[in-house]
Amino acid sequence: MSPYYFQMVNVREHVSWCTTHNSEALEKAKILVKSGIERAKNLEDIPVKTVPVTKASLVVGAGIAGMNAALDLANQGIKVYLVEKKTTIGGRMAQLDRTFPTDDCSI
Repeated sequence: MSPYYFQMVNVREHVSWCTTHNSEALEKAKILVKSGIERAKNLEDIPVKTVPVTKASLVVGAGIAGMNAALDLANQGIKVYLVEKKTTIGGRMAQLDRTFPTDDCSI
């Protein structure tokens, strides 16, 4: 059976938690169930399509995070396209002259 032939009527949320009088709750539940049945009559099967997928990714930004993400994806065998809007890579890290705690040159 197709998974698209499903119609949920949430009586707990729409009736029991928000209606205090039993007669009103029963009538509201009957209306919800009837409308759910009528809607379910109009459901149609949706054919499953298969689409060819190219295993590649685009990483925007060649800062520290972007380069790490690109390396992680490449190590999984995924082709990576790394895009940077500036002429150099490294992001903010490349602008620093020393890094904590070792005072190494960040470049």
